[in-house]
Amino acid sequence: MKITAIRPILAQGERRIFVFVKIETDQPGLVGWGEASVEGKPRAVAGCIEDMEPMIVGSDPLEVERCWQTLYRSGFWRQGIIGLSALSGIDQALWDIKGKEAGKPIYELLGGKVRDRVRMYTHFGGSAPGEMAESAGEKVEKGWSAVKTVPVPITNILDGLRVLDEAEDGLRAVREAVGNDVDILLDMHGRVTPQMAIRYAQRFEPYEPFCMEEPVQAENPAAMAQVARATSIPIATGERLFTRWGFREILETGAASLLQPDVCHAGGISEVRRIAALGEIYYAGIAPHNPYGPVSTAACIQVDFTTPNFVIQEMVDPDTMPLSMIEFVIEPLTVVEGHILPPDRPGLGVEVDEAACARHAPDFSTEAVQNSFRAYHARHRDGGIADS
Repeated sequence: MKITAIRPILAQGERRIFVFVKIETDQPGLVGWGEASVEGKPRAVAGCIEDMEPMIVGSDPLEVERCWQTLYRSGFWRQGIIGLSALSGIDQALWDIKGKEAGKPIYELLGGKVRDRVRMYTHFGGSAPGEMAESAGEKVEKGWSAVKTVPVPITNILDGLRVLDEAEDGLRAVREAVGNDVDILLDMHGRVTPQMAIRYAQRFEPYEPFCMEEPVQAENPAAMAQVARATSIPIATGERLFTRWGFREILETGAASLLQPDVCHAGGISEVRRIAALGEIYYAGIAPHNPYGPVSTAACIQVDFTTPNFVIQEMVDPDTMPLSMIEFVIEPLTVVEGHILPPDRPGLGVEVDEAACARHAPDFSTEAVQNSFRAYHARHRDGGIADS
């Protein structure tokens, strides 16, 4: 069997432009699907996928590791967010082909299941304590047993009591609303400094959050380790890290005990598995990052079922997805009482609907698309640029 073509397919889902990867083979009807979506960089990733195509066209798609090594190690340059996202989507699609050719879900080819179901969490919103409590309560009523929010406002290098009180009031209201049987995950979004992260953590500890994600940017593991040493709240990070090398220093410095590699950015299914194995040495758990659509979710689930140190899986609540996002795949995986059960279809278990993607092809000249590139702009109260 040979790879005959690798194509990026772009689709607009409100604020986000999705980048899907289609690998075609010389076996009639056998194609593989993956996802390589990156906020604000869809054309760059699509171009990189096209640049990578000649590197493995003509190769055997069942030799997933050979293709991975070729794309990562050839061409002199190591990869960043653009190259690793392109590689990640291609890797997922290769595994999809391998599973379909074998007639089995990917997790069966990775050693088989180590659990019977995968625990999921989703996001809740609200800008005031009452709104946050109501939003979290609605998720719990629908069967979610774990929910996540960004609990802190844009915060300066040093800030006063107002932001601390605001954040604590919100978390207190949520805990009172959902009770102690629901886990609350906090995403700090890398928007605060170590000194402020520690002050926030002191306020949050009485409400027993499940974890505190990205209290500072992961680019300086030593700074994150300061926070980890100063709080009893487990620290999570990884959505902005790539490959096992990106996670090495996090583990060596004790900066985090819950790793969040993104299957669309960190190197695909192949590399997330290796990151998980590295984490086992340090008794760290895995909770793959996944704020994307049904293809990314399907890829994460394949890893989750076969990973011993998996903890919990992020997912956008399907009920809040724009209709276009739901249309992008045929028969997406479903959540049952806050869990996903083992998919039995071969490969990833989902198929991209190319006709739906074509109906929602992005027009980069429109205001809606331009706004998607501005969505993460953030400012401090004095007008200074902030981490969003």
